[in-house]
Amino acid sequence: MQIFVLALDGVFDTGLTVMLDALGIANRFAAQQTGGALSFEVTIVGMRKKVRTGHGLAVPVKAVSSTPRPDWVVVPALNTSTPERLVPALARRDVVEARHQLRTWHAQGAHIAASCIGTFLLAEAGLLDGGQATTTWWLGPLFRQRYPKVLLDESRMLVPSGRIVTAGAAMGHLDLALWLVQKASPELAAVVSRYLLADLRSSQAPYIVPHHLAQADPTIERFERWARDHLKEGFSLENAASALATSPRTLQRRCLAVLGKSPLAYFQDLRVERARSLVHGSDLDLEAIAAEVGYVDGSTLGTLLRERLGRGVRELRGDLR
Repeated sequence: MQIFVLALDGVFDTGLTVMLDALGIANRFAAQQTGGALSFEVTIVGMRKKVRTGHGLAVPVKAVSSTPRPDWVVVPALNTSTPERLVPALARRDVVEARHQLRTWHAQGAHIAASCIGTFLLAEAGLLDGGQATTTWWLGPLFRQRYPKVLLDESRMLVPSGRIVTAGAAMGHLDLALWLVQKASPELAAVVSRYLLADLRSSQAPYIVPHHLAQADPTIERFERWARDHLKEGFSLENAASALATSPRTLQRRCLAVLGKSPLAYFQDLRVERARSLVHGSDLDLEAIAAEVGYVDGSTLGTLLRERLGRGVRELRGDLR
């Protein structure tokens, strides 16, 4: 399998190196297990002769023009983790050229993959329009605003859609690398995963901080403050909208536009976050925690925590020991 890793100036150091290291380890074990019959031919390509990482390290790259069509193109993130830095970077000349090149490779039949902020490049190129995708969770509101034609679900870690796959934030680069290895050989992926002490994760949901998402929009930020003050109460869209001096329809529409979910779903996210905080930071039993966040009994809350976080109360408390 021939893989191009597209490194642009200011590439996220960890994203680039974890991808290269995971594929390199896969090649080493493949050579041992199959005598080299299965391998990943990895080439770092760039739009410029000289590329430096976000930390200023020089990256040796091959010019795109001198390479044949690959099987896969992987786009690591740029080291621009805030909207204030990301939006100008997307207008850079080398990034615009990279978008054109990605469209060319895709038209030629190549598969395209990106993780974290790298997903923004695919969206800018129009390659995600009409399909499903994920991205770095804290930039979900910006992604949703800029690319309304993309069906975004930032709670997922990996989203294959046609010949394109997107992965989540930061260490999602490792999940993406393991997914690529798994596509070639599930047995090899299992070995690499054990060697790296890493498993493929299906969800980013346990890592999402609702407050960070709320800061993307003044209305949502005010709704969050109201919601935190009313976690013990049953949720009422009418009461929430009245407190914000807006209509229920407007609040519903704003939540969907910014967060991709209803006000009730976001309210439940805040309840889960508060419950997890109490599980970690208090000696309250599950019934008392349920009462603090507005659930009638502990079993309902326990089921919800396991569904949302992949762990029950005992495991969550055990994480801190």
